[in-house]
Amino acid sequence: MKLLYYPIYALVWLFSRLPMSVLYLLSDMLFLPVYHVIRYRRKLVQRQLADSFPEKSAPERRQIEKRFYHFLCDLVVEYIKLITITPQEMMRRVQFPGLAEAIQTAEEEKKTFCFFYLGHYCNWEWLASYALWVAPGWKASQIYHPLKNGVMDRFMLRVRTKFGGGCVPMKETLRHILTTRRNNGKELMAFIADQSPKWEAMHHWTDFLHHPTSFFIGTEKIGKQVDAAIYYVRVTRPKRGHYVGEVVPITATPSQCPDYDITDRYAQLLEQQIRECPELWLWTHNRWKRTRQEWESRKEHTAKS
Repeated sequence: MKLLYYPIYALVWLFSRLPMSVLYLLSDMLFLPVYHVIRYRRKLVQRQLADSFPEKSAPERRQIEKRFYHFLCDLVVEYIKLITITPQEMMRRVQFPGLAEAIQTAEEEKKTFCFFYLGHYCNWEWLASYALWVAPGWKASQIYHPLKNGVMDRFMLRVRTKFGGGCVPMKETLRHILTTRRNNGKELMAFIADQSPKWEAMHHWTDFLHHPTSFFIGTEKIGKQVDAAIYYVRVTRPKRGHYVGEVVPITATPSQCPDYDITDRYAQLLEQQIRECPELWLWTHNRWKRTRQEWESRKEHTAKS
């Protein structure tokens, strides 16, 4: 794998030098084999769409499915472009209304942390560019799951940090935050928290797209510990290759919120967005592979043993 890394990277780098118009033409061509020949996870996508939108007709869900696969192909070429895209072009293509106001409010209220909830909605990789808008004196970072393949993990880190933001492994989140606080630092942190937790990380369930769904609660839990201002980034795609990440307040006083209230609010805001434009969410992720029924059965078995 190490021997192949550099020639593969060189080839991808060459593709990334192509104009976006050409890359989107390649995306349109890629859709046909991905959707009709490879049929990448289509049964999973169809099942999750049917369960999430029972009120829609089969033809309506089929149209969402096709639009999703078109967008998935766009994600591929947009990720390739991320390798060589300049900060200037990225700032032209991605906007963050409300971010400057969030930082100003944090300064006025003597906050040292702002937490931003995101989902795998629109192009979450491009949203890492929010570090370009961060005011002096603040750091920007995102929480991520390291890849098992070390070579690919280094490649992903190289791409994700190119605009000045940091990447914090999920298991090191609390340690990183406590270190930042001990050093009197100020940091904005992005949490993509919509994937399925492992069994041992499941603590709370809420209704989400007609499913009992467990979410990661770390953002809320740590936010209460460090009194972070917590926001949701409401992402839209006004046109191909352009995104707007509106920074929407959830709470500036997390310790005063009932347990799981912040997590539930995040789930509600994300569901609202998915319902508005469902094809922009990552339907190829097996979101409901771990059910509440099985979780409760496991808990009962553990209690008896």
